[in-house]
Amino acid sequence: MGTRALIVVDVQNDFCEGGALAVSGGSAVARAVTDYVAQQADRYAVVVATRDWHAPLPDTNDGHFAVGAEPDFVTTWPVHCVADTPGARYHPDLQLPAHTLHVRKGQGRQDYSGFEGEVVGADGTSLAQVLAADGVTDVDIVGLATDHCVAATASDARAAGFTATVLLDLTAAVALPTTLRAVARLAEQGVTLRTS
Repeated sequence: MGTRALIVVDVQNDFCEGGALAVSGGSAVARAVTDYVAQQADRYAVVVATRDWHAPLPDTNDGHFAVGAEPDFVTTWPVHCVADTPGARYHPDLQLPAHTLHVRKGQGRQDYSGFEGEVVGADGTSLAQVLAADGVTDVDIVGLATDHCVAATASDARAAGFTATVLLDLTAAVALPTTLRAVARLAEQGVTLRTS
């Protein structure tokens, strides 16, 4: 069995209850992931945490922020997770190991996948390269939201050659229809979908 990594996707204040783009159940995911990491620490050689880190308006982050119109919640969104604001911080109930790799994504762009982001302190080395250099072959993916950034991260993990598993009970979704489509697409791509 190869070396395994855990990727914790976007468990940030703006995606949890009370945030600018809240996902129902986001705070519960923060607590559940914290418990899981504490119980399964020995299972993972690497823990990664991603977060949206958007430029503030007037930068629309390549059209990601809705400006002059209502967001469609498909390709345009309310302003959220602006760099260095409280909304972009990890949820306070999310406790990560000291050696966690941090990935910032959406810096002026429409990034959904953690594999599109920038690994902090890695001098431009991609997440896929960092994981491969650590001998990682398998990734488990948790976080927010199931139907958007979790799904995109899992899809890109498979495309990069990793064995990918989404632990569905450690995610929360925006909406059922988009989740059903995302899960079906991931299954077709060979992503394993199970509970923790």
